[in-house]
Amino acid sequence: MTMTRTLGVPGAHLRYEVRGAGPVLLLLGSPMGIAAFAPLADALVGDYTVVTHDPRGIAGSALDDPEQDSTPELRADDVAALLDVVGAGTADVFGSSGGAVTGLALVERHPERVRTLVAHEPPLLELLPDAADRRAMVDDIVETFHREGAEAAWWKFMAGSGLAGDGDGDAPAAAPDEPSPMDLVDGARFFAHELRHTTRYVPGTRALASGPARVVVGIGADSGALETYRTSMALCELLGSLPVEFPGEHVGFLERPEEFADVLRKVLSSPLA
Repeated sequence: MTMTRTLGVPGAHLRYEVRGAGPVLLLLGSPMGIAAFAPLADALVGDYTVVTHDPRGIAGSALDDPEQDSTPELRADDVAALLDVVGAGTADVFGSSGGAVTGLALVERHPERVRTLVAHEPPLLELLPDAADRRAMVDDIVETFHREGAEAAWWKFMAGSGLAGDGDGDAPAAAPDEPSPMDLVDGARFFAHELRHTTRYVPGTRALASGPARVVVGIGADSGALETYRTSMALCELLGSLPVEFPGEHVGFLERPEEFADVLRKVLSSPLA
């Protein structure tokens, strides 16, 4: 059975879901929310109490001030509040993409709350040797959104990230799927208030490496051409660790949830992962 509830936090009301039984496992995205993680959550309910939520300002999580920016630090504090409301002193955490950045901020700000963080392909562009160029790319995407709208911005985002096209800023080979009205709202928020803050986050590697939480970097088996492959490997280098390979590409948890869940279980149960 899945329970859907709302939690009031400073400046927002978070929609969250709880399903399953066992140790608490949080699945984090940004801007992806509850809907994107449902297949993976369903695959894990036999082993965990799985908690998912819509990040502040996304889908069912409304903001008091719609113009408030979404930072990794704010989102991390939201996750700590979710742990409180579900009665979990500590939890395992899986974060993908921007959710992985949220997870890294959670480990830094609330290290005692995390047992293991699996940070799957965090887009930490500031760790790259060409960070200045990547920063300019993000600025261009955001400016394109304000000037031409979300569709044009998505084309540039997909090409620049390597998810489509050649990764050098050319248009992707195919346009993104036809967006729903909610997709349009969430996309606008992502470009206007979230993308810059997420990609410019710089993790404190000393805190990550020496704190009580175990940090594991996840990478898609088919993600070699993606920008997030580069950022994940850069984070591994800073942490002095090797990545764990997961099925699929950047959203392998959507494409192959059962296989993805199998790998995640192994990572969480292995003290040497």
